[in-house]
Amino acid sequence: MSSNQKSLISVGEALARIRAAVTAPIGTETVSVITAVGRVLAKPLQATRTQPPFRASSMDGYAVKAEDLDLNRALILVGESAAGRGFNHAISAGQCVRIFTGAPVPEGADTILIQENAVVSGRQVTPTQVEQKGRFVRAAGHDFHVGQTFFASGHRLKAKDMALAASLGFLNIDVRRRPRVAVLATGDELVNPGDLLGADQIIAANHLSVMAIAENAGAEARFLGIAKDSMESLKSAIDAAKAWHADILVTMGGASVGDHDLVQAALAEAGMDFSFWRIAMRPGKPLMFGKLGDMLVLGLPGNPASSIVCAHLFLRPLLGACLGQESDDRSEVGRLGNDVGLNDLRQDYLRAKLALSTDGLPVLNVISEQDSSLTSVLAQTDALVIREPHAAPAKTGDICRFIRME
Repeated sequence: MSSNQKSLISVGEALARIRAAVTAPIGTETVSVITAVGRVLAKPLQATRTQPPFRASSMDGYAVKAEDLDLNRALILVGESAAGRGFNHAISAGQCVRIFTGAPVPEGADTILIQENAVVSGRQVTPTQVEQKGRFVRAAGHDFHVGQTFFASGHRLKAKDMALAASLGFLNIDVRRRPRVAVLATGDELVNPGDLLGADQIIAANHLSVMAIAENAGAEARFLGIAKDSMESLKSAIDAAKAWHADILVTMGGASVGDHDLVQAALAEAGMDFSFWRIAMRPGKPLMFGKLGDMLVLGLPGNPASSIVCAHLFLRPLLGACLGQESDDRSEVGRLGNDVGLNDLRQDYLRAKLALSTDGLPVLNVISEQDSSLTSVLAQTDALVIREPHAAPAKTGDICRFIRME
């Protein structure tokens, strides 16, 4: 590895290199709108129909001509218009039609007299209130018109989007294929959840959060298991990622400089082209990234806070690039809930709890214990307060920037 690759680079430079490594978005596939939630659009959605396709009533009542409304004169009821079963004739002067919410407004009618404002006796309907023309009538296309474009390419469909996507007239939607993310834990000290723990072992758990981050970003994640601290075990795991045709291999641990940190050596032996190793940040300094054939490789540190924070900061943007999403700054503005000290040469991401403020800005209460090995602190974390390199001490109430944690 070159001396340049061994030197610390900034978070911004690391993100730029990660996105630049994705030369084109991942391929596309067609899925049913029924199963499309969470998928990323390969192209914008353009309405194939107009909604509503007819003038519709927004209330239960009577379709009338506004000019016919007279508190001293009854209208003649000539029919009914219900949702899905309209009144297919025009009304004449002095006539009205019983109508229900969402039903087509018959030709000749221009207003809805709501049922609370009508006295009915047989086929005679007498208004108790005069309505303005157009009252309670939804115009055709009030929601959207044919040809209108919604959701840009790269938009990830949320639960709230699905009703519109289907209403636009789509049965099938072109989306980006889910990037395949293979996740590998490494270390002799690790055992799977539920397995018997040895005296010097701990439970492998970081991969659960990392996989959830990947899946929440639109990927398909697969756990490759735990590789032992041996070149043979690591080579076997790398081969498994290739066999699955992973788009991205995420390793956890073994990327530092200890005698048993063999991940970097195993990847180098496999032919990985390293883009960088080590970032001027905390937590997560020993982060590496590169390319192994067609597979991108992101090497996360082993400590829980380091691996999970780095997955938020680097794996999510990497997946965004694969899915054709524009680079976005997820940071927000808030106020510090407590004092923070002078920062050193590394960009700091302080774990913090969110609280409400009186001026509309979130308050970030930085947790006192920032040790990157503590899963209990990570579970309490709502957000990461960003501290730039060499940032001066800051006081309670000072403006800060932060990124929300999921």
